[in-house]
Amino acid sequence: MRYSKALIPTVKEVPSDAEIPSHQLMLRAGLMRKLASGTYTYLPLGWRTLTKIMNIVRQEMNKSWAQEILMPAVQPMELWETTGRNIDYGPTMAYFTDRHGRKNVLAPTAEEVVTSIAAGEINSYKQLPINLYQISFKFRDEFRPRFGVLRSREFIMKDAYSFHSDEQSLDETYKTMYETYKRIFSRCGLKYVIVEAESGEMGGSGSHQFTVPCESGEDVIVQTEDGSYAANIEKAPVDALPAKTVNKDYKPIEEIHTPNQKTIEEICTFLKASAKEMIKTLVYKSGNDLILALVRGDFEINPEKLRCTVGKSIELADEATIKNLTGAQVGFAGPVGLTSKINKLIIDHSVLTIEAGITGANKTDYHIKNVVPGRDFPLTGNNIIIADIRNAVEGDTYKGKKLIFKRGIEVGQVFKLGTKYSAKLGAKFLDKDSTEKPCIMGCYGIGINRIAASAIEIFHDNDGIIWPISIAPYEVIITPAGNSEELSAAAEKIYNELMACGVEVLFDDRDARGGVKFKDADLLGIPIRITIGAKSLAENNAEIKLRREKEITKVPLAQVKEKILQLIEKLKAEQNVDA
Repeated sequence: MRYSKALIPTVKEVPSDAEIPSHQLMLRAGLMRKLASGTYTYLPLGWRTLTKIMNIVRQEMNKSWAQEILMPAVQPMELWETTGRNIDYGPTMAYFTDRHGRKNVLAPTAEEVVTSIAAGEINSYKQLPINLYQISFKFRDEFRPRFGVLRSREFIMKDAYSFHSDEQSLDETYKTMYETYKRIFSRCGLKYVIVEAESGEMGGSGSHQFTVPCESGEDVIVQTEDGSYAANIEKAPVDALPAKTVNKDYKPIEEIHTPNQKTIEEICTFLKASAKEMIKTLVYKSGNDLILALVRGDFEINPEKLRCTVGKSIELADEATIKNLTGAQVGFAGPVGLTSKINKLIIDHSVLTIEAGITGANKTDYHIKNVVPGRDFPLTGNNIIIADIRNAVEGDTYKGKKLIFKRGIEVGQVFKLGTKYSAKLGAKFLDKDSTEKPCIMGCYGIGINRIAASAIEIFHDNDGIIWPISIAPYEVIITPAGNSEELSAAAEKIYNELMACGVEVLFDDRDARGGVKFKDADLLGIPIRITIGAKSLAENNAEIKLRREKEITKVPLAQVKEKILQLIEKLKAEQNVDA
């Protein structure tokens, strides 16, 4: 491709609304342009990279015997109401009513649609297992789109769905997809870690997340110090802290006037107390059930751990529900006297470390102190569960091993869904004994845009992007440092020779100074640069430089093609890229 004919609108200044390197460089290098909050148009170089990523994904998925399909971006709301996930997704789901009065969803994912396909087409165990996938745009109405394509509203996702007759078959495909993902991310040049994960709105019995360690990432990876266990923050278990034994008389409960003091920080300041003395009380709803969750004041409740403990979807109760339950405004709830009014009381282990604590009085503008767990509210009973429902923090351990924390970008996740969708949407089959059973399902997602952004996050410097060769928009850029006929002719010859060999070349034939061309070449991050200047041409040489290195190698013009082919082969071999 000739630079003079290409749309590559590079920008010198860092865009003011771009917070992280990948967002800044995708805009500066002309890979994309913002259309609206969380939505982007991909320009030629950006689309070339995304296409390469999709091709790698497609090749590896096809090798694993998955079959590609394409499902609609607009889905009937009835499907989502049948599974109940319209409630799970809440305001993140974008939907509209068409001219016939039917509600439709802009697809955030496709479990419901693919399961409805299976319900219509699968009827016998002989058709199983089967794995169907698509690569398509999805839409989620993120409350706060940020970090460019890492948290956008519209994005490209590869989503695959497998159907099985038994758990063993699911395990086999799950393992196949697990290994397939490892090859995909390696071929894309990413350094990743695999962690245990919660299934979230997806549901199911097991999940692993593929995460690229990166300071700009929104995900938190938790690992034991010896590396024997890793999970994301939603999943990461912690050892219970040593519980206090109630072995002496404590003062009776005392009510304290705390006007307008609602948060843990406000109460601690007002009462000159420590957050470790506070019993944080949150009210949740699960359908018609009311759930009270308790955690020590210096910790945060982990919604995913709490959801798993409850065993179904949960949401924070609204203000009216809280006032009806406690008789107080939000911010003054406490466990004392509420056990008989709720369906479940879930107590984090950390609460058991409190001898006599402080909590809400279930009375507006009042708290109570000297609250003894086990004396003033029960720790046992049919509706009481003591569990790990908090986020892991620095200083925690798991199985006696210290936990360490890193940030990362989630690029893929695999799930064992079980029969959550098939049972509700009628995806059934006749087994060998003519018994009708629901299909057992797996689900496997990859964020295409996130792969590109992750690569930039971990491969860039002050001058621009440093692409892995497998997903670079071009493999080679030729930069003549001058505009003489001799320079142009020599550059043109190399360009034609490399193009004839199938090399992807960007020929910077612009009437621009060498310094401008070099800066743009670094910004674009193309892995190999060939420079021909007046001095090197007089010596019958060209200069070859890898974007990731500082050294420049002089190569005779007659040997440039051979040298470039060798470098491309070497760079691909480092990533285990199929030629």
